Amino acid sequence: MPQKLKAYVLLEDGTWFPGTARREFPPTTGEVVFTTNLTGYQEVFTDPSYLGQIVTMTATMIGNYGVNSEDVESTKPQVNGVVVRELSNRFSNWRAREALDEWLASHNIPIVEDVDTRRLTRHIRAAGAMRGIVAVGPEPTPEVRDRLEKSPRMEGLDLASLATTEGKRTVGDPNARYHIVAYDYGMKENILRLFVSLGCRVTVVPAHTPAEETLELKPDGLFLSNGPGDPAAVKYALPMIRELAGKRGLPTFGICLGHQLIGLAFGGETVKLPYGHRGGNHPVRELENGRVLITSQNHGFAVRGEGKNIPGAKELEITHINLNDGTVEGLRHRELPIFAVQYHPEASPGPHDARKHFAAFLEALGATAVPGTAASPRSEDS
Repeated sequence: MPQKLKAYVLLEDGTWFPGTARREFPPTTGEVVFTTNLTGYQEVFTDPSYLGQIVTMTATMIGNYGVNSEDVESTKPQVNGVVVRELSNRFSNWRAREALDEWLASHNIPIVEDVDTRRLTRHIRAAGAMRGIVAVGPEPTPEVRDRLEKSPRMEGLDLASLATTEGKRTVGDPNARYHIVAYDYGMKENILRLFVSLGCRVTVVPAHTPAEETLELKPDGLFLSNGPGDPAAVKYALPMIRELAGKRGLPTFGICLGHQLIGLAFGGETVKLPYGHRGGNHPVRELENGRVLITSQNHGFAVRGEGKNIPGAKELEITHINLNDGTVEGLRHRELPIFAVQYHPEASPGPHDARKHFAAFLEALGATAVPGTAASPRSEDS
């Protein structure tokens, strides 16, 4: 293997962390975050929710099982950059087709290794997620610092418009019992796989699709996907949600960004978390029955809540909370068949505790969408 180059990660507060790189790459900016998953790095790097971010892997060795053509959540890596403690020099897995480093390089995604990721993660936990830059060199230069200073902040950034699909597409059996229209704000492919496995036909539409076009598709239900960026910047989605879910009473299910958009559409607010929730094994409590779900998460913003209520959104109630910090993890409409979760029930880090939400949504598709009579999915029905 060729001799490694000196490289580093520089944060906007001036803190920097030395490392190495296996090849040259241009200085690359993004919000520096960390994820705690021990495996699943290929799913992480192809998740559109990571668009605009430099992802630090807290697991000590990455790349030991290579990459394949199946474990992807989109057609290419979505991250701006990757930071690891140790990048495996060889890989071994019967499905693997190439090395992680080669795959990232083929998509021009920089990776910095030999970084003290424990120290970097502890710094982010203390100071919060912030802008950063990865670059080749022995130490940060004035030019690199200037590029970092001019880079965009995550607050106020609409990345869903960049992550969305360019046109409509349909997956699943054309004769399926249920037809779902899914708004793609950066949707993970496993969501579609699950809907299809449950006997649904799904029409995926771009983020800016107006309500009138969706109604022409005659859907049985509406799905609002995950995605990157600041939910408050996706203002164009709110009138559509109010029209289709609120006025029309179309059964609606949201995940992650979709969850936040439902909160905003009905009058709530979103806040930026200090360092977000990213990784597996996040405990979430169902408020109705006290049951605890072990979930996979990836978000830097959350709906603001107080007790079981969402300030400004009297039609909504909180259904799930995060046991680590008490943030809102689930909500539903008090009368209409509208519900959403902040975590990822489609993810496969190990436990599948939250998969039941998909069954709850299918049950809601058969409900009468009339205020006061619609069967809003509840925990005991899930």
